[in-house]
Amino acid sequence: MIHTALAHVKAREDEFSALDAVIGDGDHGTAIVTALSAVVKAGEKGTEFTSMLNEMGFGVMLETSGSTSTLLGAFFLGMSDHASGTALDAGGVKAMFAGGLANVRKQTLAKKGDKTMMDALIPAVEAMQESASDDITELLDAAASAATNGAAETVGMKANFGRARNYGERSVGYADSGATSWSCMFNAFAETARELDTTLK
Repeated sequence: MIHTALAHVKAREDEFSALDAVIGDGDHGTAIVTALSAVVKAGEKGTEFTSMLNEMGFGVMLETSGSTSTLLGAFFLGMSDHASGTALDAGGVKAMFAGGLANVRKQTLAKKGDKTMMDALIPAVEAMQESASDDITELLDAAASAATNGAAETVGMKANFGRARNYGERSVGYADSGATSWSCMFNAFAETARELDTTLK
């Protein structure tokens, strides 16, 4: 899932930086690719969820700097606090992603509607929690759809955080780069799960 996410994000790196350039520093594409590359590197040898996710979280924060790495690292560290063993059921996946969001919330005051990555992350995790399905692929599909919709909704929002907030009403009309990249990651997670389902069947 993480390898697929990195591939998808790399393919859209210029798009994310272009979005960020409208109301930010213009480096989000580079930052998210660098951060995810560190995550992949740290998790390549992992076979047990808790230790692997822990290594991913600390790995990205130790190798890179900036808000993108801090928040991504917090996400994986939060996931590691709610994961165990080498296999997960639907309840375990829900708990893991909820833990990731809870830890990110300790790092930022941003919420839905502030035109940040949280506009993709929060709806994604909420969709998973609200789903009655016991199928992990269906949970990830629900999360991906919610993240995509959340990112799209940022087009009509005014930025309330970071450098972008200085643009006021001028920030309206453009999708948030962070929300867009996080929705890309969730779609990669769902795609990987669907491919695994097909392979196993």
